[in-house]
Amino acid sequence: MGRLFGTDGVRGIANEKLSCELAFKLGQAAAKVLTNEVHKAKILIGKDTRISGDMLESALIAGICSAGAEACTLGVIPTSAVAHLTRYYEADAGAVISASHNTVEYNGIKFFNAKGYKLADAIEDEIEKLVLEGIGEQLPTGLGVGRRVRLRNAPREYADFLVESSPVRLDGLKVVLDCANGASSALAGEVFSRLGAEVYAHYNMPDGANINDNCGSTHPGNLQILVNEYGADVGLAFDGDADRLIAVDEFGRIIDGDRIMAVCALDMKERGCLAKNTLVATVMSNLGLELSLKPQGIEIVKTGVGDRYVLEEMLASGYNFGGEQSGHLIFLDHNTTGDGMLSGIQLLGVMKRKGKTLSELANAVEILPQVLVNAKVSEEKKFDYDKDEEILAEIARLEQQMAGQGRVLIRTSGTEPLVRVMIEGKDKKAIGAEAVKIARLIEQKLGGK
Repeated sequence: MGRLFGTDGVRGIANEKLSCELAFKLGQAAAKVLTNEVHKAKILIGKDTRISGDMLESALIAGICSAGAEACTLGVIPTSAVAHLTRYYEADAGAVISASHNTVEYNGIKFFNAKGYKLADAIEDEIEKLVLEGIGEQLPTGLGVGRRVRLRNAPREYADFLVESSPVRLDGLKVVLDCANGASSALAGEVFSRLGAEVYAHYNMPDGANINDNCGSTHPGNLQILVNEYGADVGLAFDGDADRLIAVDEFGRIIDGDRIMAVCALDMKERGCLAKNTLVATVMSNLGLELSLKPQGIEIVKTGVGDRYVLEEMLASGYNFGGEQSGHLIFLDHNTTGDGMLSGIQLLGVMKRKGKTLSELANAVEILPQVLVNAKVSEEKKFDYDKDEEILAEIARLEQQMAGQGRVLIRTSGTEPLVRVMIEGKDKKAIGAEAVKIARLIEQKLGGK
């Protein structure tokens, strides 16, 4: 068996790879590794809206309680809320049942420590070892068994935190929200309305099956249409667990995580609150981000793909802002993980302070055309692309042809049987054809269907 934990917890098709048995064992092991044995441990549990959430929540709760810990359920709530509330309620750990932007058949389980941070690899390894080998000790009985407690005020506490995080009122802004039929559905409209915005919330009617279904941050096409129909100032799209943000400007144009980071980083530097005048991004961020910010005195530090690696660099080096092109943005002065609604509030705050439209702010960043093509491969071979001479030769040929005027980045998905082919360059049509060519070669060589 490969490593259970990927880049964002344990994820897979619910009731298949991510079974109730596995969820139960994860609950037991996490209760053992993450909690303080001096008192009866408290672990918060939140989930998104997908149909398998109830099933996995029940199994996770059973595992936690069987190990003698208290399982405190938050109901449907964003991932970022669990991170915040773990600190707020002084819990020993937090758990989220969500597959983020993935389709409904997937689900996942990820954990936060007592400080609201995602777990380091070494801690995940400890949990995984106990899952695979058993916790190796007698389980509690009688009054030693844990219980389930529902924290009904948790959504209100999180909404208050978001409202209080806003640097300014948002009166006068017309905002369209795409809640992805996910974890932000019940909260986003209320939060932005409380801040004074004129709000039109869509895709906020989850039914267990429609999460991320042609909506949300990975499918912003309908939001673009809605922004134009309403004549809105901005559109904000979250993903299933609401830790990502993709925006749409007043013309209906997509503003991705790179542009949002640039807008906010420039504003933070101007106000003297961008730590060390540095933004932390990943290798997936557009080369244009760096070319646009460096002349303004902002350095870019790049990490591997995954917001956990962005956060690790921020904590290690004393930075306070970073994120990913996909819309995971970490405002470390406010929260310990990506937070879509918080990011939207900060972005709209820049618009209000500067009195500029989102298009005016975003146009200050020149982004090179970028193409991303997924190669579907077998799970067993997905890490072998860099061992195949023919694949490596094709990549080398293209890099030589681009002669420093673009770049090629190949990476394996941590959660799906995919190899992602990303190419940047000046001619979008040409790099698109090259990306498809390399992706098809990878599929051919690595067992794609």
